[in-house]
Amino acid sequence: MSQSNTKSGDLVFAAGEDLTNKEGHLVKLTHDSGTPEVKLPEAITDRALYAVVSGGADTENVQLRPLSGERNVRVVLLGTCNPGDALVLADPATAADAGKLRVLPTAAGTYHVLAIAEEAGADGQLLAIRPYAPGEVEVSA
Repeated sequence: MSQSNTKSGDLVFAAGEDLTNKEGHLVKLTHDSGTPEVKLPEAITDRALYAVVSGGADTENVQLRPLSGERNVRVVLLGTCNPGDALVLADPATAADAGKLRVLPTAAGTYHVLAIAEEAGADGQLLAIRPYAPGEVEVSA
Protein backbone atom coordinates (compact mmCIF):
# COMPACT_ATOMS: atom_id res chain seq x y z
CA MET A 1 0.00 0.00 0.00
CA SER A 2 1.54 3.26 -1.11
CA GLN A 3 -0.89 5.40 0.92
CA SER A 4 -0.64 3.78 4.33
CA ASN A 5 -0.15 5.98 7.40
CA THR A 6 -1.64 9.11 5.78
CA LYS A 7 -3.89 11.54 7.66
CA SER A 8 -6.86 13.77 6.89
CA GLY A 9 -8.59 16.41 8.96
CA ASP A 10 -6.95 18.32 11.77
CA LEU A 11 -3.33 17.53 12.60
CA VAL A 12 -1.14 17.83 15.68
CA PHE A 13 2.43 19.14 15.55
CA ALA A 14 4.78 20.60 18.14
CA ALA A 15 4.94 24.38 18.33
CA GLY A 16 8.37 25.71 17.36
CA GLU A 17 7.62 28.96 19.22
CA ASP A 18 4.94 30.30 21.56
CA LEU A 19 1.60 29.95 19.74
CA THR A 20 -0.54 30.71 22.79
CA ASN A 21 -3.65 32.70 21.76
CA LYS A 22 -2.77 32.33 18.05
CA GLU A 23 -5.98 30.53 17.10
CA GLY A 24 -6.99 31.62 13.59
CA HIS A 25 -3.42 32.53 12.59
CA LEU A 26 -1.59 30.73 9.79
CA VAL A 27 1.63 28.83 10.46
CA LYS A 28 4.23 27.08 8.35
CA LEU A 29 5.59 23.58 8.78
CA THR A 30 9.31 23.50 9.49
CA HIS A 31 11.60 21.32 11.60
CA ASP A 32 14.08 21.23 14.46
CA SER A 33 16.87 18.80 13.52
CA GLY A 34 14.43 16.77 11.42
CA THR A 35 11.58 16.79 13.97
CA PRO A 36 8.50 18.56 12.54
CA GLU A 37 7.29 21.76 14.19
CA VAL A 38 5.20 24.77 13.19
CA LYS A 39 6.00 28.47 13.39
CA LEU A 40 4.45 31.77 12.37
CA PRO A 41 5.55 32.99 8.94
CA GLU A 42 8.70 35.09 8.78
CA ALA A 43 8.20 36.44 5.24
CA ILE A 44 5.19 37.24 3.04
CA THR A 45 6.33 34.50 0.66
CA ASP A 46 6.33 31.73 3.30
CA ARG A 47 4.03 28.79 2.66
CA ALA A 48 1.86 29.14 5.77
CA LEU A 49 -0.60 26.38 4.93
CA TYR A 50 -2.03 25.49 8.36
CA ALA A 51 -4.56 27.39 10.51
CA VAL A 52 -4.07 27.16 14.28
CA VAL A 53 -7.15 25.58 15.87
CA SER A 54 -5.71 25.25 19.36
CA GLY A 55 -2.44 27.00 20.21
CA GLY A 56 0.12 26.35 22.91
CA ALA A 57 3.52 27.23 24.30
CA ASP A 58 6.83 26.48 22.58
CA THR A 59 7.35 22.68 22.24
CA GLU A 60 3.73 21.89 23.22
CA ASN A 61 1.48 20.05 20.77
CA VAL A 62 -0.89 22.34 18.86
CA GLN A 63 -3.91 21.45 16.73
CA LEU A 64 -3.86 22.65 13.12
CA ARG A 65 -6.27 22.61 10.18
CA PRO A 66 -4.52 22.22 6.81
CA LEU A 67 -5.72 24.67 4.17
CA SER A 68 -7.75 22.75 1.60
CA GLY A 69 -10.05 23.99 -1.13
CA GLU A 70 -12.56 21.36 0.00
CA ARG A 71 -13.64 23.45 2.99
CA ASN A 72 -13.43 26.97 4.27
CA VAL A 73 -11.64 28.01 7.45
CA ARG A 74 -11.56 31.14 9.58
CA VAL A 75 -8.37 33.19 9.72
CA VAL A 76 -7.62 36.52 11.41
CA LEU A 77 -7.90 39.42 8.95
CA LEU A 78 -5.66 42.49 8.90
CA GLY A 79 -7.56 45.46 7.47
CA THR A 80 -10.85 45.09 5.61
CA CYS A 81 -12.02 43.02 2.67
CA ASN A 82 -14.98 42.11 0.49
CA PRO A 83 -16.22 38.75 -0.76
CA GLY A 84 -14.04 37.54 -3.62
CA ASP A 85 -10.94 39.51 -2.62
CA ALA A 86 -7.62 37.67 -3.04
CA LEU A 87 -5.82 37.33 0.31
CA VAL A 88 -2.10 37.13 1.07
CA LEU A 89 -0.03 36.96 4.24
CA ALA A 90 0.25 40.17 6.24
CA ASP A 91 3.80 41.46 6.60
CA PRO A 92 5.34 39.56 9.55
CA ALA A 93 7.88 42.38 10.05
CA THR A 94 5.18 43.63 12.44
CA ALA A 95 5.18 40.73 14.92
CA ALA A 96 1.51 41.17 15.85
CA ASP A 97 0.54 40.66 12.17
CA ALA A 98 2.43 37.39 11.62
CA GLY A 99 0.02 34.69 10.46
CA LYS A 100 -2.81 37.07 9.56
CA LEU A 101 -4.18 37.58 6.03
CA ARG A 102 -4.77 40.85 4.17
CA VAL A 103 -6.09 41.84 0.77
CA LEU A 104 -3.60 41.55 -2.11
CA PRO A 105 -1.83 44.93 -2.01
CA THR A 106 -1.54 47.30 -4.94
CA ALA A 107 2.08 48.03 -3.99
CA ALA A 108 4.69 46.50 -6.29
CA GLY A 109 6.01 43.17 -5.08
CA THR A 110 5.67 39.42 -5.28
CA TYR A 111 2.92 37.86 -3.17
CA HIS A 112 1.53 34.37 -2.70
CA VAL A 113 -2.28 34.33 -2.83
CA LEU A 114 -3.43 31.85 -0.19
CA ALA A 115 -7.19 32.35 -0.14
CA ILE A 116 -10.32 34.11 -1.35
CA ALA A 117 -12.56 35.98 1.11
CA GLU A 118 -16.03 34.44 1.34
CA GLU A 119 -17.51 37.34 3.29
CA ALA A 120 -16.93 41.02 4.00
CA GLY A 121 -14.43 41.47 6.80
CA ALA A 122 -13.18 43.98 9.33
CA ASP A 123 -9.78 44.25 11.01
CA GLY A 124 -9.20 41.50 13.58
CA GLN A 125 -12.19 39.43 12.45
CA LEU A 126 -12.00 35.66 12.12
CA LEU A 127 -12.84 35.76 8.43
CA ALA A 128 -14.32 32.85 6.46
CA ILE A 129 -11.87 32.13 3.64
CA ARG A 130 -11.60 29.54 0.88
CA PRO A 131 -8.02 28.31 0.49
CA TYR A 132 -6.74 28.94 -3.03
CA ALA A 133 -3.25 28.43 -4.36
CA PRO A 134 -2.66 29.87 -7.84
CA GLY A 135 0.99 30.47 -7.02
CA GLU A 136 2.87 33.72 -6.82
CA VAL A 137 1.39 36.95 -8.11
CA GLU A 138 3.59 39.86 -9.11
CA VAL A 139 2.13 43.35 -8.74
CA SER A 140 3.80 46.01 -10.91
CA ALA A 141 3.94 49.65 -9.90
